[in-house]
Amino acid sequence: MKKKIVVLLGGDSGERAISFQTGYACKNSLKQLGYKVVLLDGKKNFYKKIIKIKPYKVFNALHGKYGEDGFAQSILEKLKIPYTHSGILSSSIAMDKEISRIIFKRNKMNAPKYCVINTKNNSSIKKLLKKNKINFPLVIKPINEGSSLGVYMCNNFVNFKKNLKKLNKYSKVMVENFIPGQEIQVAVMGNKALGAIELKPKRLFYDYKAKYFSSSKTKHIMPANLSKKNYSTVLKLGLKAHKLLGCRGVTRTDFKFYKGKFYLLELNTQPGMTKLSLVPEIAEYRGISFKQLVNWMIKDASLNR
Repeated sequence: MKKKIVVLLGGDSGERAISFQTGYACKNSLKQLGYKVVLLDGKKNFYKKIIKIKPYKVFNALHGKYGEDGFAQSILEKLKIPYTHSGILSSSIAMDKEISRIIFKRNKMNAPKYCVINTKNNSSIKKLLKKNKINFPLVIKPINEGSSLGVYMCNNFVNFKKNLKKLNKYSKVMVENFIPGQEIQVAVMGNKALGAIELKPKRLFYDYKAKYFSSSKTKHIMPANLSKKNYSTVLKLGLKAHKLLGCRGVTRTDFKFYKGKFYLLELNTQPGMTKLSLVPEIAEYRGISFKQLVNWMIKDASLNR
């Protein structure tokens, strides 16, 4: 009898559409691997349906809130159903840009200067920016969104205030110095850094459209155009970030390389698995096919992650 795998996809976050792309791609590979695959929309009450399905394991293809912030993971732990990717705590920490940034900084990992702003009480923004040495151009983004949702680059204070209003549904946002230079992304699989890819987006930065729409014409350079020494350094940094947060499975860490320094922007515990996604592209360069990558991920699935 074929083992039953639930692919958890969709969900309630702003990344719902992309999660379906990831989920369908992984479903096809799991079927080819001989599993019986059941697709399940990961909305908040999905636990009722998953209890009836009684799967062998869950492939978590959710992105964003409730899918990669520890919520879905806590349900699967409670139900004692093994699942892919990182566990409750590491997922929660990685999703929270403020907490993860504090951890990275304390462990001497270079990152842009930043501060956190309360969107409901921001009367002294200029003083806060000055105190934290944040200058224009700067980047403003939600504390706990993924896929660059709600991320704005601001060149002046008028533009900044305008974009801040767009984010008033969030209680807190992060503001950080914009770092120019090379966009470098590192994939980690288990306890091994797979490789680093460089991105050259036609847009201002590697935003939501650049990540998921081929029309954005982002150029992918694999391996990243770095010296041998710098390439080795960024792989070590990606692995260090993965281990610092206690991550499992596959992760992707985003860096900027500018004037000889790597700046860590954030770590993604459930990177995309679409035809334009970076982790599968990096894995393929290392001789690991998409199907082999999915196979490793489902075999790696467990509890107490």
